[in-house]
Amino acid sequence: MPATATRLSRFSESVIRAMTRLANQHGAINLAQGFPDFDPPEELLAALERATRGPHHQYAVTWGAPRFRQALARKISRFTGLAVDPDQHLVVTCGSTEAMMVAMMTACNPGDKVIVFSPFYENYAADAILSGAEPIYVPLHAPDFNFDSDELARAFAQKPKAIIVCNPSNPTGKVFTRAELFEILKLAEQHDAFVITDEPYEHIVYAPHDHVYCAALPGALDRVITCNSLSNTYYITGWRLGYVHAAPEIIAQARKVHDFLTVGAAAPLQEAAVAGLELPDSYYAGLRELYSKKRDVFLGYLRRTSLPFTDPQGAYYVMLDISSLGFARDIEAAEWFVREVGVAGVPGSSFFREPENRFIRFHFAKKEETLHAAGERLLKLADTSWLARAKIAIA
Repeated sequence: MPATATRLSRFSESVIRAMTRLANQHGAINLAQGFPDFDPPEELLAALERATRGPHHQYAVTWGAPRFRQALARKISRFTGLAVDPDQHLVVTCGSTEAMMVAMMTACNPGDKVIVFSPFYENYAADAILSGAEPIYVPLHAPDFNFDSDELARAFAQKPKAIIVCNPSNPTGKVFTRAELFEILKLAEQHDAFVITDEPYEHIVYAPHDHVYCAALPGALDRVITCNSLSNTYYITGWRLGYVHAAPEIIAQARKVHDFLTVGAAAPLQEAAVAGLELPDSYYAGLRELYSKKRDVFLGYLRRTSLPFTDPQGAYYVMLDISSLGFARDIEAAEWFVREVGVAGVPGSSFFREPENRFIRFHFAKKEETLHAAGERLLKLADTSWLARAKIAIA
């Protein structure tokens, strides 16, 4: 048969989704793929029921149903302070995953270079390759996962067309500061590059940290392409509602890409999601409080294992350092965690360009009872006799 495209040999299927399948196979608690096990707000559930009985079962406007875009524009303006025209600044996508691909294909020509921070959400490298771009990897240095200014400047000296910034970061939980974003933006301006931000965890940030919208920085809007979704803010990962926010000239081109990728996001779900976008400010304060408590519960168990881990500033991910357990490869460790410990995470190497086998990523977007159940299983790691019986060498 004919050979398939050579670019597909440069990345694999999603390791995250593979770990979900393995968790299901072994009955493990799935802290690998980041989706909640609790319901969306009641306002959204009631709105969804109404939408299924309304005239919303055919195509919406390709770049987003008008009512949804209007509510989205108001919500973005409320938190960024930017004037957002629903007819000029937005294109609604099938999740932030499509939004990122739309942004990449809008910004980049085949052969262009794109800066990607490492560790990175696994889609970014694939997005670059599928759009014909060449990734330039810049390391974020543990334990705080900050970038080195000189390394970033050298990457920009290679004349990239864009840089991707996930803020707050998946997988590290890093929240980029205003000063860091200014530095990135200044380099992008000097080298005439786009800044593509992925911000689906915008409202999940832990004190004393705050989320800074890159697009809202002075002079940023003409080169910042913001990708986002409703998935994590309203616990609706399966609804696949995302968007791209950018200057009108950029959005005019992005709409063309989106149209021929997916035509449009689901019309009934756009109608129902308006109820979420119209929730009061108290909802977002409650969201932050909710996840702060979940973080405290899960990190409390990790501390009792005595294994080092990252302290997330935002999002809902923790990188657990399993180097003392004696595994040669983190994929072996992750599979062992599923089989023997009964908790699924993601081998950290899937997020790094550099050779790295120290970490397993877990998430804590679960009910508290789920986190307690997972934590009790993870406490096996504090039992040296259990580890010895499991034939795991510890330092």
